[in-house]
Amino acid sequence: MRRSRITAYVTSLLLATGAALTGATSAQASQLAAPTGYVALGDSYSSGVGSGSYISSSGDCKRSTKAYPYLWAAAHSPSTFDFTACSGARTGDVLANQLTPLGSTTGLVSISVGGNDAGFADVMTTCVLQSDSSCLARINTAKAYVDSTLPGRLDTVYDAITSRAPAAHVVVLGYPRFYKLGQACLGLSETKRSAINSASDYLNSALAKRAADHGFTFGDVKPAFTGHELCSGSSWLHSLNLLNIGESYHPTAAGQSGGYLPAFTGTA
Repeated sequence: MRRSRITAYVTSLLLATGAALTGATSAQASQLAAPTGYVALGDSYSSGVGSGSYISSSGDCKRSTKAYPYLWAAAHSPSTFDFTACSGARTGDVLANQLTPLGSTTGLVSISVGGNDAGFADVMTTCVLQSDSSCLARINTAKAYVDSTLPGRLDTVYDAITSRAPAAHVVVLGYPRFYKLGQACLGLSETKRSAINSASDYLNSALAKRAADHGFTFGDVKPAFTGHELCSGSSWLHSLNLLNIGESYHPTAAGQSGGYLPAFTGTA
């Protein structure tokens, strides 16, 4: 009888210990479960301006179902998907209006921002309407801004992302070169086209450096857009559109699916 009681006691103790360990392991596994939510931040190149199929509830932000964040989410089914990128956004707009969905469950973040801060729209307006020398002067002003002011503004945005979503893998998307050079093409002079391409490269270099310094990944879209620039005959970018100025110099739906989506997917 005594041995039977001891056996029962030991058995009960082992079962209780096993249950406790299983519970602890389950709790630990739950705590260590990888965050899988996706948040898409940024400007018009991330919201999808130029690709059509805009989500009506996004209003002037013009978020598109053909934009790379929406396409990626549809293909990969993240646990949550928050699409806050907005047309015209600068770094301050991202800070003020786009970061709310970020949190401990955010596993992936994409962002394109900096072009509007550097005066992208004004650069293109100047280059379209004014002389070669005026275009180059405005580009040099933009480059000076990229050197002096933009890095600090990007740091503030990137620090905020890290603070709110410490477990997230962050991909910073760059901008394409606009023009294929050496082609007969109506519109801007070769001098202007070359300078605009150089400005895009200059901005991308700054974005890549700030991303690396924060431990983020830079998604370079230039390779995917090669052969699909303006003047290529197979452009994935809108040229100047007087009937829809806002879509001018933005990726088409093909530019989002064939250019931005692979660049993001390859680094996500």
